[in-house]
Amino acid sequence: MLPPPPTFLQPKLIPVVLKLKDAYGVWQNHLPHFPKANRFTIGSKIDNVFLATIEYCFLASYANVSEKIPLLDRAISRVDLIKLLLQLTWEMHALDNAKYMQLSERLAEIGRMLGGWKKGLQAKQKLPSER
Repeated sequence: MLPPPPTFLQPKLIPVVLKLKDAYGVWQNHLPHFPKANRFTIGSKIDNVFLATIEYCFLASYANVSEKIPLLDRAISRVDLIKLLLQLTWEMHALDNAKYMQLSERLAEIGRMLGGWKKGLQAKQKLPSER
C-alpha cells in the first residue's frame, strides 16, 4: 500500500468530511461483496449518494455563512437517504448484520455532527433580540 501524498497537496478537511471519507472507505470495502444484481443498482446508487454527501459537506466548509445552511440541508438529507438505502440492502440480504451496523453507527455519528453544525450556524444567525 502506498503512503498518502504529502500533506501540502491535500486540502485541510473538517472532522465531518473526514468521518464521511472514513465511512465511504468502509462502504467501498463492502461493495465488491454485494450480489452482482444489487451491486450495479442499489449499490451504485448508495455510492453516488455517498459521494454527493461528501461534496456538499466539503463545499459547505468553504462556503459563505449564508450559503452553508442550504448545503448542510442537502448533506443531511443525503445521509438520511444513505441510511434508508442501507436498510433496504440489509432487508434484501445484500448486506449482513455486522456490515450494516458498522456503516449505520458511522452514519448516525455523521448525522449528529451535521445537525450540530447546522444548529450552531442557525444560533449565530439569530439576531440578539431573538435570543
